[in-house]
Amino acid sequence: MMIQLGVDVVEELKLLLPSYYELIVPSIVINELTTLKKKAKGKDKIASNIALQLAQSDNFSIVNIEKTDHVDNLLLKYCTREDVLCTNDKNLRKRARKRGITVVYLRQHRFLETDGYIKHE
Repeated sequence: MMIQLGVDVVEELKLLLPSYYELIVPSIVINELTTLKKKAKGKDKIASNIALQLAQSDNFSIVNIEKTDHVDNLLLKYCTREDVLCTNDKNLRKRARKRGITVVYLRQHRFLETDGYIKHE
């Protein structure tokens, strides 16, 4: 169980998303978090370390994506309208929504918020 700021992100995602959704982390995100962990200081270093531990946990599958472009662009190319993108990056959220991709983000450091539609079968 990974808890940050009092929010168990994995459990909240499992409650929010239907069971047929698979939780994945692209390899480019793992690489970005690894770099952040090495270069960041203070709270950013702690946050990147926690995020890396969470991303590498058994709750997520890692999908290999070659870094041929900026990470945000690759994430948008990878995601379809059937996917849900989890990010707190405001610019990436806006770009995803313009493409019809549902976004989940942490709001007020307390709960997950959905921007878009999650299909329940």
